[in-house]
Amino acid sequence: MRTEEKTFEPEVVAFCCRHCAYSAADLAGGGRMNYPSSIKIIEMPCTGRVNVLEILHALEKGADGVAVAGCLPGTCHYIKGNTLAKQRVDHVMELLKTIGLEEQRARMINISAAMGAQFVTEVTDFVETIKALGPSPLSGETSNTRKESQS
Repeated sequence: MRTEEKTFEPEVVAFCCRHCAYSAADLAGGGRMNYPSSIKIIEMPCTGRVNVLEILHALEKGADGVAVAGCLPGTCHYIKGNTLAKQRVDHVMELLKTIGLEEQRARMINISAAMGAQFVTEVTDFVETIKALGPSPLSGETSNTRKESQS
């Protein structure tokens, strides 16, 4: 394994539902549970508000992975927002395959507000998946370039 692969820290965007996933992240933080600092959380009123273009735009602008984290199935505060989000994430995954990128760069996470520890597990697993994939070819950067710019 090359040195730059060992030091690669992916940039991951997480669109989080205010009622569940964002609250779970807050619970994890309040409980001093650690999750990767490379996760950039964007609070949303509902994951149903996240559209395909926003996910693709995040990837285009340099994110190595994008997670959409919302309520557990059947418990969406806006009735079916999380179901719509899942359909959109599935569509993005298909688009990524079509253009020759790994579909694992997009992920839907369903979680309740009381699941802080599970939030940590899910996002940590996602970051590890992205690390294994390496930098996104869309970012136009190598991991060496990122390391130098962060110094």
